[in-house]
Amino acid sequence: MIDLRSDTVTLPTAAMRKAAYEAEVGDDVYGEDPTVKRLEETAANILGKEAALFVTSGTQGNQIAALTHCKPGDEVIMEASAHIYLYEAGAFSALAGVQSRPIQGVKGAMDPAEVAAAIRAEDIHFPETTLICLENTHNKAGGTVIPLDNMKQIYEVAKKHHIPVHLDGARLFNASVASGIAVREYAKYTDTVQFCLSKGLGAPVGSIIAGDQAFIHKAKKWRKRLGGGLRQAGMIAGPGLVALTENVERLSDDHELAKKLADGINNIPNLKVENDVETNIILVNVEGTGLTVEQFLEQLKQIGVLAVPYGPTTIRFVTHLNISKKDIDEVLERLQAMVR
Repeated sequence: MIDLRSDTVTLPTAAMRKAAYEAEVGDDVYGEDPTVKRLEETAANILGKEAALFVTSGTQGNQIAALTHCKPGDEVIMEASAHIYLYEAGAFSALAGVQSRPIQGVKGAMDPAEVAAAIRAEDIHFPETTLICLENTHNKAGGTVIPLDNMKQIYEVAKKHHIPVHLDGARLFNASVASGIAVREYAKYTDTVQFCLSKGLGAPVGSIIAGDQAFIHKAKKWRKRLGGGLRQAGMIAGPGLVALTENVERLSDDHELAKKLADGINNIPNLKVENDVETNIILVNVEGTGLTVEQFLEQLKQIGVLAVPYGPTTIRFVTHLNISKKDIDEVLERLQAMVR
């Protein structure tokens, strides 16, 4: 079975398993796990932030950001197809008690003028706008890299109104590798940032949130409240450190394989790649086959390929650490035989 559902299905490398086995550990709630400390310090340095915090998942990191930046009844501006808005089970409202103000973007990028217009004026009838969320790369837009200048303009709008900016950078390193722009340049136009160790970087579990010292101090308490206080967490931080220090440059391999898959799919009748493939996500329209998405995915599974639904007529493939050129060739061969 060739699994292209997500880059969350990666398996830890031998170096990661060794790092877990040999990790020096302590109780992280007491701040005594040296491996967690090294991971957090390394991440903060790479991002150009004062401090970082190891959390269990990207979703938890995003929720901690909302809980730390906002109070119940506030409003958060975000792109209308943001992961936070669509795929985090309404946690911003359920946990932080805030409502979302979605803005329809273009390929995941919001218009800075529309962001400025959406900021609430002081009025007894309105919630307060207390956070702006960005996402880079943008998942629903097909792994699109949000331009640095777009982030800069939105950040300037936010600063003018004294509103913090949080970046859901689950795949931020994909954006960096694809654009050639250092992650700290993207992070420069944020107050806080979250990125996943467990997607393209290949670690088995965990994410990082980063910001200034005051934010991280408050964030630690929210992590504890959410049940995310960690004990001998070096066992999972060790693989995360390997992911962060050894697996960034190889993301370009994932991007090349994604482009190869997209090019091959576009040569198969009745299939059409919908997105400009910039990173590791390929969105494929299957309407021309006469099959529903569910029917197509079932037939795909029967020939040994896994993908996920991504719209009424669209499926998603994601390349990752455990996919090779041979796998892509095999997928294309199987698709050509399946779609006639």
